[in-house]
Amino acid sequence: MVREIVVYPDKRLKLISKEVESFDAELHTLLDDMYESMRAKNGVGLAAIQVGFDTRALIINIPLEIEEGGQDQPKENTLEMINPVIIEKDGLEVFQEGCLSIPGVYEDIERAKHVKVEYFDRNGKKQVIDNDDFLAIAIQHEMDHLEGKVFIEKLSYTKRKKFEKEWKRKLKEG
Repeated sequence: MVREIVVYPDKRLKLISKEVESFDAELHTLLDDMYESMRAKNGVGLAAIQVGFDTRALIINIPLEIEEGGQDQPKENTLEMINPVIIEKDGLEVFQEGCLSIPGVYEDIERAKHVKVEYFDRNGKKQVIDNDDFLAIAIQHEMDHLEGKVFIEKLSYTKRKKFEKEWKRKLKEG
């Protein structure tokens, strides 16, 4: 089921998500709905809070290049991370990020180039991922949501003020 995406400045985006304790059918349905919701908006990642659940769960599906220049995001390629914890990070990289909760806004954000993350899959099995590619950036972006943070909070004071002004105007215009 496609769920509505929570849009900034909705206060739910500030919530710190709670640990998942039960790896049950309810969690599986949420993860499946998150995938459908992310695909419906052409996203590459989504945290549970972005569909209104303050649960430490996120998904990422980096599109595959397919013939004729298109892209595909097969469901089986979806990385589902439950209760993720960064256990190592190093390096710095600036990458232009966007967010389904702040549609149409893209900004250069500095993050760690490399991350190593422990997490659980949908069945409660512990996993570790080590990455220094776009996936590392996406993981950090989605993990910020679990801490009640959105990527624009990483902007300089001046850029953030400019964003807030433009965003308020955009919301008023509807």
